[in-house]
Amino acid sequence: MTIDLSQYPLLANINKPEQLRELPQEQLKQVSDELRSYLLNSVSKSSGHFASGLGVIELTVALHYVFNTPVDNLIWDVGHQAYPHKILTGRREQLHTIRQKDGLHPFPWREESEYDVLSVGHSSTSISAAVGLAVAADKEGKNRKTVAVIGDGAMTAGMAFEALNHGGDIHKDMLIVLNDNDMSISENVGALNTHLAKLLSGSLYTGLREKSKRILGSIPPIKELASKAEEHLKGMVVPSTFFEELGFNYIGPIDGHDVSSLVDTVRNMSTLKGPQILHVITTKGKGYEQAEQDPIKYHAVPKFDPTSESLPKSKPGLPTYSKIFGDWLCATAAVDDKLMAVTPAMREGSGMVEFSQRFPKQYFDVAIAEQHAVTFAAGLAIAGQNAVVAIYSSFLQRAYDQLIHDVAIQNLPVLFAIDRAGIVGADGPTHQGSFDLSFMRCVPNLVIMAPSDEAECQLMLNTGHKHNGPAAVRYPRGTGTGAQLPSIDETIEIGKGLVKSQGENIAILAFGTILQEAELAAKALNATVVDMRFVKPIDEALLLELGNSHTYFITVEDNAIAGGAGSAVNEFVQANKLNLNTLNIGLPDSFIKHGTQEEIHAELGLDSQGILKQINAFMS
Repeated sequence: MTIDLSQYPLLANINKPEQLRELPQEQLKQVSDELRSYLLNSVSKSSGHFASGLGVIELTVALHYVFNTPVDNLIWDVGHQAYPHKILTGRREQLHTIRQKDGLHPFPWREESEYDVLSVGHSSTSISAAVGLAVAADKEGKNRKTVAVIGDGAMTAGMAFEALNHGGDIHKDMLIVLNDNDMSISENVGALNTHLAKLLSGSLYTGLREKSKRILGSIPPIKELASKAEEHLKGMVVPSTFFEELGFNYIGPIDGHDVSSLVDTVRNMSTLKGPQILHVITTKGKGYEQAEQDPIKYHAVPKFDPTSESLPKSKPGLPTYSKIFGDWLCATAAVDDKLMAVTPAMREGSGMVEFSQRFPKQYFDVAIAEQHAVTFAAGLAIAGQNAVVAIYSSFLQRAYDQLIHDVAIQNLPVLFAIDRAGIVGADGPTHQGSFDLSFMRCVPNLVIMAPSDEAECQLMLNTGHKHNGPAAVRYPRGTGTGAQLPSIDETIEIGKGLVKSQGENIAILAFGTILQEAELAAKALNATVVDMRFVKPIDEALLLELGNSHTYFITVEDNAIAGGAGSAVNEFVQANKLNLNTLNIGLPDSFIKHGTQEEIHAELGLDSQGILKQINAFMS
């Protein structure tokens, strides 16, 4: 894909931030306009994250203009908003390949560019990394600056506050930019507030403040009076002294779309000592009306026509597993007023929109706080409620201690509905659900289920919901097979697999939706196919029966081979001294890069042809 760069006379000549810094400040508005237009033109043709990037155009320009990147460290939290950063740092011509196999990574990625300081994907890590970098920069003594950009949503995570608490305490030089595109404080944004922000960040005010503190600090009553006077003064022009209490100098809020004022304020703040917070107000989707009106819908987009008033409608087809889960929640809550559903800020992704509207008193979005989500659910379970935690596989990693300590040890009836298990696709290594079977399987008391289709998924949700202990149902991103759904009352016996077809010599033991590919491979081998259903407890009676009538056990799973479901079979075979040859097929011991699910499965030999090829090679 090529874009006519003649439409972008300034941007076309910016292949690295040094060239941006050569421009006069008066031209930065034009650079911002061109950058916004280029982003719209590119992403509409290639698909990708969209609204977040539109919202930080001016901020990105200002930060690269003031700071000497990559010598100075610029960290982007989460990374959805980093497309403009990629464009300005030498990746403009490759932007159309983003999120595609062998193309640009969807988030900042250290292997991709020296300008990407921290590889990210999950939220709320930027301030912690910035504190570490600031400590190292202070030790280095070369005046290297440290800047982190974090959104107001990411600031809801406990990790961000842990980092603020530490950063304010050790008092190293750093700038944290709070990109606020949601809080209702727009009345504080305007010419007066921008002027005051410049004043508060300028050397005159900061110099007077520090001198006053030194002079009056030795006299306790006057020190207290001076502190209250300063707090009163700043309380009139800033929304909170919260960050000040943590040890940060707070400036803002200011208009995040006034690039010239941003540059002035950031330049002033870059000279200040100690930890600084700059609070900027932005509009997610800025400059493209449809994205401004519905930033959630335009957060990540398919290919679309920028002149159209809406995104292209997806073709009608089979429901996704997320929708199946959401429908199950609604149906179950209608007959169980003790059902309490918890999500760490993934209402849309986890299929919970309808549930949140129909059952608001049974719905809890705890923000980006996975640890809290799990222990909150434990509290609900202790009080006799039927807690369901809807969480992505890779997000559950962040609450592993809570899963063990606060749920499993106490054997509490919490159901984990684990979405995006297995290969996810375009979001890459940070989002692939590669490890959940491995890290859950070693936890006592936990029942782990892997449905092969949507009917099995509903059966397992029913079973987990009624189980008097912790249970997990892990299902993939994408659509089902069209299977007829059972009623919400129907359950299955815990720990029992299901023989799908009978063959000879080879038993293919499939865990999860990879069953369909395993069945295709089995036809060429006359192999027995088993839907194992349960990873824990594994069906030992069935394995013994199969072990007496087969020579080969082939395990197939969309999870890391290391410690996964196949490992459970290996352990059983060894413990029972079965005379069998076993082959484990699954994800390799490496982080899986981005691409479509189909591309990655084919590359890793997890489609039917790949499974067949691996089995034939093993038997030869």
